Amino acid sequence: MGSYKFYKAIQDEFFNGKLSTQQYDGIEAIMERWRLSRFKDLRWLAYMLATTYHETAKTMYPIEEYGKGKGKRYGKRIKQSGEPYTEPDKIYYGRGYVQLTWYENYDRMGRILNVPLLEHPELALQPDIAADIMFEGMTKSVSFQGDFTGKCLEMYFNETKEDWANARRIINGLDRAELIAGYAKKFHKIILNS
Repeated sequence: MGSYKFYKAIQDEFFNGKLSTQQYDGIEAIMERWRLSRFKDLRWLAYMLATTYHETAKTMYPIEEYGKGKGKRYGKRIKQSGEPYTEPDKIYYGRGYVQLTWYENYDRMGRILNVPLLEHPELALQPDIAADIMFEGMTKSVSFQGDFTGKCLEMYFNETKEDWANARRIINGLDRAELIAGYAKKFHKIILNS
């Protein structure tokens, strides 16, 4: 995993035989975070890579949400509760590998990771921080829950369960669930064969 064979298989399967330096760097930041983690279930890694592929529009690198929240409630200075805020003078639209949104989520994730995300939401665009956000939000890591929706990889992939489609609930309901499940299965096959 993380070998020439791994990257060659990814580039052939997902990128028409050509992986950019930025895509490689983005994937490698995720792989480095995986290597440093205590996690062993390779289905989790596959699902994270699939989520990244989808949520970053195939760039595999932390990005800002297209439109920067325009037309969405979180694209204004308003909290999830509907309460307006004035400080910090930032908008908490989607950023990163998983498109972290909302004032509360930036605040909570910043406190968990000890990173000033509320004051500097652009930090979610740094690959190492974006990877930490994804790992924390999608697992029971530091906070012992899935920090994005209350759902986590442990609920969908364990000794008795393998639910590629419903794992989408970790991020965004069932939006594009089957599509992302298909990506994840392909990433999983690559991981197992590398």
